[in-house]
Amino acid sequence: MRERSDYIEINKLENTQRATNLMWLVCGIAILVVIADQAMKIWVKTSFYMGEDLPITSWWHLKFIENNGMAFGLELWNKFVLTFGRIIAVCLFIWFVFKIRYAPGIRTGFFVAMALITAGAAGNIFDCVFYGVIFNNPMPPEIAVAFPPEGGYAGWFEGRVVDMMYFPLFDFYWPDWMPFVGGSYFEFFQYIFNIADASICVGVALLIIFYSSDASAAFNYIGKKNITDEEAKEK
Repeated sequence: MRERSDYIEINKLENTQRATNLMWLVCGIAILVVIADQAMKIWVKTSFYMGEDLPITSWWHLKFIENNGMAFGLELWNKFVLTFGRIIAVCLFIWFVFKIRYAPGIRTGFFVAMALITAGAAGNIFDCVFYGVIFNNPMPPEIAVAFPPEGGYAGWFEGRVVDMMYFPLFDFYWPDWMPFVGGSYFEFFQYIFNIADASICVGVALLIIFYSSDASAAFNYIGKKNITDEEAKEK
C-alpha cells in the first residue's frame, strides 16, 4: 500500500512539473513572437512611408501597408467585430491551453502550435487597440511619428494592422487563349503580411499536419468534466 501511495505521489509531482514546464514554454514562445512582431511593426511604421517598398532580394521585399481586416489584408467584417473577436479568441486560446496542461498523451509540439496561434492573434490586437491613438498617419513621403501633438489618426480599437512581409516569388501573364483570365497579370505570392500572421499560419499548419490527434485528445479531455486537475496529475 505504501509503494502504491509513493508511486502516485511521484507521478503527481512529475505531471505537475511537466505542466509547469509546458506553461513556461507557451508563455516564452508567445512573448517572443509578440515582441518580434511589435518591434518589426513599430520600426516599419516609423521608418517607412506608406507604400514604400524596400527589396531585400528579388523575391523578398519589405513593403509598408496597413489594413483594417484580417490576415493578409483581407477585409470581411466590421472593424470592431474583428478587434473584439480577436480578443475573445485569445482569451479562449489561453483558457484552453491552461485547461489541458495536465492532459495525458498530448505532445509538446501541440502546445507550441497553440502558443504560435495565440501569439499571432494577440500581436494584431495591439495594432487595432493602440496604433490609432499612438501614431499619426501623414501623407507620403512623410513618415509616421509616435505620440504626435495633434493626436493619433483614429480612436481606441480603430487602429489599422501594419503589414510588411512581401514575397513576390514569380509573376507572369496568362495566355490569351485561357478562358476568364487570358491576358491578365498573375503574381505569386501577392499577399503582404506580418510576423503575427505568419505565426498563426505556422501554428495552424502544425496542428493540421502533425497534431490533429492531439487536438482531438485535448477536446476529449476538456469534455470529461468529471476529471479534476488533481485526478489528472495522477494519470
